[in-house]
Amino acid sequence: MPKLRNLLLGAGIAVVGGIGTKMAVDYFRNRGKEEEVPETEEDIEPASEEEVAYANVEDTTIQTFLDNSFGDPGRYVPTRTPKVFDYQGCQCMVIWAYDNQKEKNQLLAFEYTDEGRKMIASIGYTAEATDYNLSLEDTPFAIEVNGEQIISGQGETEGTDEVDLVPAGS
Repeated sequence: MPKLRNLLLGAGIAVVGGIGTKMAVDYFRNRGKEEEVPETEEDIEPASEEEVAYANVEDTTIQTFLDNSFGDPGRYVPTRTPKVFDYQGCQCMVIWAYDNQKEKNQLLAFEYTDEGRKMIASIGYTAEATDYNLSLEDTPFAIEVNGEQIISGQGETEGTDEVDLVPAGS
């Protein structure tokens, strides 16, 4: 498995500070920027399955990542601090952005494996409707929309102001 630092370098995303750890329940509930951690030479590994290793990233590099990944510069504009983390062996990046083309918010989640990056969740949401395309069944995650957890499939549900990636069953 690639380490978080290698994952970020491969995606062209710059780290701000070092790699930190904290309890997963606290990490996934935080919608703001995580506390800065001092730069270290090595990645820090979670001490237990209840912990997550995370990295704070340079916000400007997220825009470049979105522009390069989707080939339409400026279509997606980040709206919330992204999350880049290792949880129970799954290295992921979650980006919240506004889709200027479809005029809705998006949650985009990617898993990084030895085979490369794959999108595991794409959720478009407005106050009127939420559409989703999920492949989280092989991960410890679910998407939480209006208090309900969804793990896989394509569909639509009620509108919302927020969508989060959370540990499944939490």
